[in-house]
Amino acid sequence: MICTSWSVGYDQICMATVTQVVGCIAAVSASLHVGKAGPLVHTGACIASILGQGGSHKYHMTCKWLRYFKNDRDRRDLVTCGSGAGIAGAFRAPVAGVLFALETVSSRWRSALLWRAFFTTAMVAVVLRALIDICKTGRCGLFGKGGLIMFDVTSGYINYHVVDLPPVITLGVLGGVLGSLYNFFLDRVLRFYNLINEKGQTYKLLLAATVTICTSCCLFGLPWLATCKPCPTGGEEACPSIGRSGNFKKFQCAMNEYNDLASLFFNTNDDTIRNLYSAGTDHEFHLSSIILFFMASYFLGIFSYGLALPSGLFVPLILTGAAYGRLVGMLIGSQSTLDHGLFAVLGSAALLGGSMRMTVSVCVVILELTNNLLMLPLVMLVLIISKTVADAFNANVYDLLVNLKGFPFLEGHAEPYMRQLSVSDVVTGPLQTFNGLEKVGRIVDVLKTTGHNGFPVVDEPPFSDIPLLYGLVLRAHLLVLLRKKDFISSCTASALDASKHFSPDDFAKRGSGKHDRIEDIELTADEMEMFVDLHPFTNTSPYTVVETMSLAKALILFREVGLRHLLVLPKSSKRAPVVGILTRHDFMPEHVLGLHPYLIKSRWKKVRFGKSAFTNFF
Repeated sequence: MICTSWSVGYDQICMATVTQVVGCIAAVSASLHVGKAGPLVHTGACIASILGQGGSHKYHMTCKWLRYFKNDRDRRDLVTCGSGAGIAGAFRAPVAGVLFALETVSSRWRSALLWRAFFTTAMVAVVLRALIDICKTGRCGLFGKGGLIMFDVTSGYINYHVVDLPPVITLGVLGGVLGSLYNFFLDRVLRFYNLINEKGQTYKLLLAATVTICTSCCLFGLPWLATCKPCPTGGEEACPSIGRSGNFKKFQCAMNEYNDLASLFFNTNDDTIRNLYSAGTDHEFHLSSIILFFMASYFLGIFSYGLALPSGLFVPLILTGAAYGRLVGMLIGSQSTLDHGLFAVLGSAALLGGSMRMTVSVCVVILELTNNLLMLPLVMLVLIISKTVADAFNANVYDLLVNLKGFPFLEGHAEPYMRQLSVSDVVTGPLQTFNGLEKVGRIVDVLKTTGHNGFPVVDEPPFSDIPLLYGLVLRAHLLVLLRKKDFISSCTASALDASKHFSPDDFAKRGSGKHDRIEDIELTADEMEMFVDLHPFTNTSPYTVVETMSLAKALILFREVGLRHLLVLPKSSKRAPVVGILTRHDFMPEHVLGLHPYLIKSRWKKVRFGKSAFTNFF
């Protein structure tokens, strides 16, 4: 999903980067319940995409050494590293950034990708450390406080026993249920938002303004329902707090009293999470205040996502999970020896595991945020339980968003019904092929009437005795050939190598996201009657499968190798040299089940009792 950012040009990516930064600052300043991790991940991916393009040819800002990344595999790796850098910058957690890139963003693990991501996030940590040292004087606001550990509030020896396991297991089970419900409600809200956003930019702005006003009303109205509490004695912090941050907000209370619900709402997200995570604060919050804050945070996070502004889910889920963990600690914490602050940390892990279904990266994020390795067994247990419970109801939030946007995302495993089908069962026609020496007019007609990105090249007599598959040529390369107009006048093999008239830059520029359009290429009637020798520009070793191969095996090959085209060859040599071409769309369940509706019954049983139980229940 992130890799789609390198299908656009340099100007669009730069504008997206600036918009993400400015929009995220404005959204957080407006007290919307959104996070910074998502925008930073997208910003990192955009910056990586700019580097992968080698800079801008338009503004003469190019770097020759960056041309090394001008191929699909390395550019995918670069964008993956950029997304990991976004997580590392958002949470000051370099190892978590590496694991996030490998667990969530990358579809194929490679050792080279591992050390590249590790180097990228290490550089993020070094830069952050330098900036924090510069900002320690306070001239950068709250940025210079806390160092690389954002929530170092549960440090010290943590002692837990077997009696603590039932409350922790309960926390994980309920976290899985709440996480799956979160995804269910988010899906419904986003579908409703899409209906409004389709009406135009004005409706997008009105929707964002409406949600912002409602959020502000909740933030300023709900604290009136909370009662004032006397300030704790002997604390190191002034009560009520003075300044932008702190644990204790006065909000219409008398001197030496504070409003605990206002203390949660009127702080920044980071300060609120730090307050909930703090150890030794079991009596600083009312049960009713935690319930109100949890419910408000839960639903404000759902309604704030999907608006016309940069937003992420990580921080809202961490904040909501912290309130949820506090609530569980207050209700059943008497049966455990654990501190309520530790319950808040485990609650964040439970809700993240229940919604995002990530395990390793979320575990490391929690540990790097709190700087307490002693929590590792409990965090692992909560994540495994919450993910297992949530998987019984629906998909993770990222798959939900990908399906909602209609992206052809392939799962890491083949569906059971794919084992019943062969490759030939999903190949659809008609197949467009080119001869090794093709007429310009036919190339133009095919490019105008189809949206295909790759075309098989077949040698006909006199180049070969029988029709023979020569290779695969890409649309982008055909457009370069048409624009350069390096044609030949007769349908005979060219005596000179046509590739000598081109440089690698001619094709590298076309891969930078600024593709030519066939409608922009002007050709005369005489040029349309000429020919192009496609042999020097054809990939002579494309990936191929036989039409009798299992569709499940073809899917694994397609996804693991990271292909865009997979040629299908006939089993018999008496047929055409190529019978079809598979792309990502041909493996999608909608396409397969549309061609074979008899498989819907078996698939419906899986959906009903498997991933979408909430959908069928509601």
